[in-house]
Amino acid sequence: MGHSEPEIKGFLKSRRAALDPAELGLPEGVVRRRVRGLRREEVAQRAGISVDYYTRIEQGRAPAVSDSVVDGLARALRLTPSERTYLRNITLPRRRAGEPDPDPRPRVRPEIQQLLNAMDGTVPAYVYGPAMDVLAWNTLGTRLGIDYAAIPEERRNGPLLVFLDPRMREIHPNWAEVADDTVAGLRAETGRHPGSSRVCRVTHELLERSEEFRRRWEAQEVQERTRGVKRFRHPEAGELVLRFEAFVLPADPGQMLCTYTADEGSATAEALKVLAGAAAVA
Repeated sequence: MGHSEPEIKGFLKSRRAALDPAELGLPEGVVRRRVRGLRREEVAQRAGISVDYYTRIEQGRAPAVSDSVVDGLARALRLTPSERTYLRNITLPRRRAGEPDPDPRPRVRPEIQQLLNAMDGTVPAYVYGPAMDVLAWNTLGTRLGIDYAAIPEERRNGPLLVFLDPRMREIHPNWAEVADDTVAGLRAETGRHPGSSRVCRVTHELLERSEEFRRRWEAQEVQERTRGVKRFRHPEAGELVLRFEAFVLPADPGQMLCTYTADEGSATAEALKVLAGAAAVA
């Protein structure tokens, strides 16, 4: 089984280029640097491995990369925890060509849908799957902007909606920030599900159809945001400020529950009550 050579090469080269040799106390050397960042031999030395082995890793030719080597590279390149996980994932052996996709679109258990329904009325909530597919939601979740039931299943996908559905720019007043987070999250998904044809299809469609996506993808940012604040612009309720939390569902590999809550007594909390009432009438 081989590795994803373009992913490994692009990622490691970009992380090398992002570091300032002077900041790390590295000399200019006899020959001036032709490109910014660290040389391969400098990364190898900082990681405690040979230059030849590092070169094979970067080119996707190393048959197996141990956790200790990944840790060494993470230290050498000053990777974040998300980037370290991504490097670990993309250096793992991958499926042979022709093998079935190990993660077809998963189904959400009835118990999880019951949980979503129980939160309806106060907490918009969703379940995301591999490739950031939207697998399930509650009614209040659709009131924030997108009625997922009205979209073909294949198109119920966070990145596809963010970059290809013009409504998302209206829904999110800080669309550029949402777009950055979405791309960083999809790259993390690429590492987590390296053999997934669904992740590949979503990524390739966006690379072909969206210049905004392509520019962000080439930046090689990797980040998994499991909590934070999101802003929504609603035509009736105005601007909503919601705190989101993402929870891994241990019994459902690849699935994540995401909830949105408003600060108690805030204007957003009152607006959610209005939206919940409108959803109940509808």
